[in-house]
Amino acid sequence: MVGLIFHADGAFFQWDTHRDMLRQISVFGILACGMTLVIICGGIDLAVGSLLGLTAVLFSLFSIHWAWPAAVAILVCLIVGFLLGAASGGLIARFSIQPFIATLAMMVLGRGLAKLVSGGQKISTAVQLQDGSYEYVEVPSILNTLGERVFDDNIAIVTLLLVGCILTLWAFLSFTRWGRYLYAIGGNEEAARLSGIPVAWMKTLSYALCGMFCALAGICQAAQELQGDPEAGVGYELTAIAIVVIGGTSLRGGTGSIWLTMLGILTIGYLEKILSINAIGEETRLILSGLIIVFAVLVQRRNPRFV
Repeated sequence: MVGLIFHADGAFFQWDTHRDMLRQISVFGILACGMTLVIICGGIDLAVGSLLGLTAVLFSLFSIHWAWPAAVAILVCLIVGFLLGAASGGLIARFSIQPFIATLAMMVLGRGLAKLVSGGQKISTAVQLQDGSYEYVEVPSILNTLGERVFDDNIAIVTLLLVGCILTLWAFLSFTRWGRYLYAIGGNEEAARLSGIPVAWMKTLSYALCGMFCALAGICQAAQELQGDPEAGVGYELTAIAIVVIGGTSLRGGTGSIWLTMLGILTIGYLEKILSINAIGEETRLILSGLIIVFAVLVQRRNPRFV
């Protein structure tokens, strides 16, 4: 409705506007998919941005500098994300560390690892030689492929990956007992434990899967930028949380769905795009995003059945 009113001389009615919006929000959307699992389970993950930056660096290093096969590079990055996410979940589930503290520590650790692996520099097609000079190599085909658009240049590959993530999580949460376990743990952890649900294992799994989604988002980020930036993903955790909350998933856990997260993805995506095509400054975008988050939380408190 806002786009129909503030259409920027008809720019909102062009398909290119919607296509570009979906492409721009896809990385955040993939992060939000992982965050949905953690929040439904009653937790929070502040490390998603750092894990994105780390895996973007690793994927660029593997594919550009070391010329690894695409399948191997992707698999290793996904495993790294899974293991680091599982480490956060293990600290929370096994040692009863608060999710805020455990994932804050992982956020710092992940960013430090990204800078250590990259030497504090962007991993690009400019490869530094032993004598200090640079040699430029070709962009690997996997990066070009992930950055392409298909269906007559109408849909980006990263958008299709986001759709795949949404459908996968929908099936996981709706049709598997593990998905029901996450809802039960988020609703009442003690009752879930007394019911025989492996609470510690499931909480660890939720963070591990979130880490894997971070790795996928990092791979997509590297493909979009054609490089791995150790500073990539700074502040992305806030956007991912905002998407989930704006969609309607409760931060208290136990309620929500991936479809609500998709609603949040579209809301944030269109808000950013509408403000962009109307030449609104970034400071105003941040203010409006903050107000919308507050409004969404107030709606949840006034109507507990909103989710």
